[in-house]
Amino acid sequence: MKQFVLFIALLIGGSVMAQTPIKVDINGSFFHSAGDSIHISQYFGTHYKDFLNTKLDKKGNYQLKGTLPSKDYYVLRIGNQHVNLILRDSSVLRINGDAKNMAYVHTIVGSDESVQMNEFIRELQSFNQKRDTASVMLRRTPENAQAINQSFQQEYMTFQSYRQGFMARNQNSPALIPVLSTLDMEKEFSIYESVVQQLSASFSGSPNVEAIKQQYTERVKQRESLNFLAPGKIAPDFTQNDTNDKPLSLSSLRGSVVLIDFWASWCRPCRAENPNVVNLYNKYKGKGFTVMSVSLDKDKQSWLNAIAADGLIWPNHVSDLKFWSNAVAQQYKVSGIPFTVLIDAEGKVIGTKLRGAELENALKNIYGF
Repeated sequence: MKQFVLFIALLIGGSVMAQTPIKVDINGSFFHSAGDSIHISQYFGTHYKDFLNTKLDKKGNYQLKGTLPSKDYYVLRIGNQHVNLILRDSSVLRINGDAKNMAYVHTIVGSDESVQMNEFIRELQSFNQKRDTASVMLRRTPENAQAINQSFQQEYMTFQSYRQGFMARNQNSPALIPVLSTLDMEKEFSIYESVVQQLSASFSGSPNVEAIKQQYTERVKQRESLNFLAPGKIAPDFTQNDTNDKPLSLSSLRGSVVLIDFWASWCRPCRAENPNVVNLYNKYKGKGFTVMSVSLDKDKQSWLNAIAADGLIWPNHVSDLKFWSNAVAQQYKVSGIPFTVLIDAEGKVIGTKLRGAELENALKNIYGF
């Protein structure tokens, strides 16, 4: 089972802030663990950094008492299983559970904020598993794209409702940190900004939170630089060669609602999303909707093969075959794919990064069905 990774963790190594050591006392009991070692660590996705260690006795009892570098996010781990913790100075916690399934079978006494954080992480893992299952089904049965998207949209709305309630219950709490990994930084920037401010107010001095604040500052700068794609702005025109090496411009499609879709044959998330785009194209092409696909491929045959394999039947396919140096991708400041820009018949931006159910809803709002 995948463990939750604090999405900012790898930035800790670059932090130069002064840290104030803290003292903690964590004890308890884990069954299925006799003779194992137990650690207070930080998790970096591929490895742990241990700070305190001890052996569990024959009954699974343990006590970890000592000093940590600073208040921050840690894990209590046995082997490659762990429980996520928020530790402050003078934290005294009792944690019991099953060493073979620590993430799901444990109790924490002495840190309600850690309890809340682990609850959200479990809900997030469950939602991500459902999302991944829906993606697999889309690849296997693209003809069922509409039904699959409708089913997953219900799961998406349920999780959104849970997330909203979680944030309301945990205002100004360090437990909010995993919420950040669920946010669309463009569409939900105000929520992102609020969560960062609440983390800063409630857990300032944590290296993770300080790194989050630094990342927030960079995102603000990036957001300002990307303002040219704000809703209502005219999407920058461009011209690039199509599959027949003939120039094709975005402005030539004026009068149609256009999805500018940055993708590549080697991009798995792009290929997974293609059945949904094909389905929506077939549904709305008679109403004036089309797609302008900008490929970041560097091999023409791979590009052409992917177009054929995924049934991308619209005629608007362009690329300069320069990989990430694609001129249009640079013009649009594309830093990751898939990346989409939906524009109206006048060439004005409706929204960016629309995929799956969100893209379907945007087109429903335009066409009324």
